[in-house]
Amino acid sequence: MKTTSLNGAARRSPYYRKGTIMVNSKTTDPGSKTNPYKLHLAMLWKEPWLFLLVAAILLSLFIFAVYPIYQVIKVTVVDEGRFSLAVIGQSLQSSYFLSSFWNSVQLGIIAALLATLLGFVFAFAIARTGMKGKKFFHLIAMLPIISPPFVIALGVILLFGRTGLITNRVFGLDNVDVYGLPSLIFIQTLAFFPIAYLNLRGVLESIDSSVEDAALNLGATRWHVFRSITFPLAVPGILSAMLLVFIKSIEDFGNPMVLGGDYNTLAVQAYLQITGMYDLRSGAFLAIALLLPSLTAFFIQKYWVSKKSYVTVTGKPSNLTIRLTDKMIVWPLFAFCGLITVVVLVFYIMVGYVALIHLWGVDYSITLNNFRYIFTLGFDTVRNSLILSVISTPITALLGMVIAFLLIRKKFPGKKLMEVGSMLTFAVPGTVIGIGYILSFNDYPLLLTGTSAIIILALTFRNLQVGIEAGTNSLRQVDPSIEEASAVLGANSFTTFWKISLPMMKSALFSGLVYSFVRSMTSVSAIIFLISVNWNLMTISILSQIEASRLGVAAAYCVILIFIVLIALGILQFMVNQLGSTKRRTP
Repeated sequence: MKTTSLNGAARRSPYYRKGTIMVNSKTTDPGSKTNPYKLHLAMLWKEPWLFLLVAAILLSLFIFAVYPIYQVIKVTVVDEGRFSLAVIGQSLQSSYFLSSFWNSVQLGIIAALLATLLGFVFAFAIARTGMKGKKFFHLIAMLPIISPPFVIALGVILLFGRTGLITNRVFGLDNVDVYGLPSLIFIQTLAFFPIAYLNLRGVLESIDSSVEDAALNLGATRWHVFRSITFPLAVPGILSAMLLVFIKSIEDFGNPMVLGGDYNTLAVQAYLQITGMYDLRSGAFLAIALLLPSLTAFFIQKYWVSKKSYVTVTGKPSNLTIRLTDKMIVWPLFAFCGLITVVVLVFYIMVGYVALIHLWGVDYSITLNNFRYIFTLGFDTVRNSLILSVISTPITALLGMVIAFLLIRKKFPGKKLMEVGSMLTFAVPGTVIGIGYILSFNDYPLLLTGTSAIIILALTFRNLQVGIEAGTNSLRQVDPSIEEASAVLGANSFTTFWKISLPMMKSALFSGLVYSFVRSMTSVSAIIFLISVNWNLMTISILSQIEASRLGVAAAYCVILIFIVLIALGILQFMVNQLGSTKRRTP
């Protein structure tokens, strides 16, 4: 063995460290120039299973993420076998397209800022303070995402609409206009802040408290420590949370359809064009137009994160995370979380109430007929949703962690393609995904239309990016030297990932499992075109009941869905807690 300095190509390898490293005596002369592409490919070939894994992931991303989007774009620009931009030109010249585009971006930005702020306060209060009732607040923070967002919007109408419980029956008002931008902002913020909360909680829990301890010992105030240490270290999670909420907000058509009124968005216009006007080409273009703000937000986030270092976990022993107990900090946070909790509970108590009445607005007597209807005539949809979600959830979460590990810790040809491909199905509106899957898998050799497989694949690749984002944020805070030590001791990449990296991503894995299962159970736009006679789902049944004005049955479906998801969350939490735990045998 001998010590030698690194050349330029080696400095770009994932194992580079300033100074010197130990290399084999047969290593190429340090002065020689090595092609980085060949170097990364050679490193990949040393572990054939890793090469096959990367190839399989890239192929699956192309087939189930890129190809369906290509098919939708093809439908937009090809008319009767000829290239045509007529639909695009007509849309760009229309006033409704420009106004809908601006409305979507405006709503997405406002909702992203407010939901991320709300999620950060919730995450900080639960992860960094000794506040009482944190488990209860965590449970309440999960409620807005365990039911379809448009059901929450329906709750606003039931409470504050013209025949609303509060506006009409309590205050006697019958001319209240609950539709428009203010209501949409309120609902989108409330519906999507749990996404930011789940992302930011894992980030805040990963911050090494010894850094804050050192600042406090040097005389810094709590506010100064938060402003100069805690908040900057949480910036990657904050930007990631804003990205996720922004994309989910601008692509959502449920809330804008129920509460938008005259405030049109691109997602609503695209959905109405496809399902109402049967104009596939125009609807596809309107939906594809949402890619511009989505991709812009994604690359801005990636640019800023790449400019900073956020490593706080070094493998050295450290104290547990500081739990703030100062009453001047804890009580305001407790009051804030309590206020949000009350607001959320009001909506869900309302859903439970409607599930137990005969007919909203006419007969308010209590009955269980709505639940009897579901368990006799509609139980197939409950069973189908459970089966498909249970299959897709672990695949989505584990695949997300694997891709995050590859993107952060490995260098290989096609890395950028994997990054972009895994993001596409999340950034693209669900309507486009559904249409793309129908166009792509309606013929041999991949004839999947009408089967459960097409729904499972849509759910998996649709929700994949959330697990990747959570995993990459966690890995950015872990010093790579911990994993390199494992490699030096002879462990291969699989052992390092399973024994070292994955246990350190437990919070991220839990976030991925939770989000994947919840979105699988509550997904609408991506699967509404993929259901069949044999595979109808709960969310589609809820939407159908709302459209038929059977609000009691729709609310009963929501209660059952919430109950199922809460049980699943407990099971997932138990399983993730077992990850990385070892049983020590006494000698």
